[in-house]
Amino acid sequence: MKNTLAAWNARADTKSWSAHQIRTMMISKISLDVRNTLPIIEVLVTICPLLGLIGTVTGMINVFFVMAVTGGGDAKSMAGGVSMATIPTMAGMVGAISGIFASNYLKAKVDRDLELLEDHLPLSD
Repeated sequence: MKNTLAAWNARADTKSWSAHQIRTMMISKISLDVRNTLPIIEVLVTICPLLGLIGTVTGMINVFFVMAVTGGGDAKSMAGGVSMATIPTMAGMVGAISGIFASNYLKAKVDRDLELLEDHLPLSD
């Protein structure tokens, strides 16, 4: 952003139609660069609960294995599998919920910074 501000302030012409188009292009380039990683963050936030479900399925398979080996309802031997099923699910949900807040914060910050950039690139001398 500093380079863009310096390039704009170094221009002699900031009033013409072409200067307006150059300003729009500069803002668009920065917008693309800044917003480039936001979709990756959103996908990772979406995947968090699914990764938790993988842990849940793995834990439940462990519980069923213990039930098959011991022949029934030994709660102490199944507790490890239940814990193995619960913790990843909770971690996936915590990651997703906190990721939603972080993603929304980053989007708002990007929007605010781009508005500030537009304000710092005046169209007149």
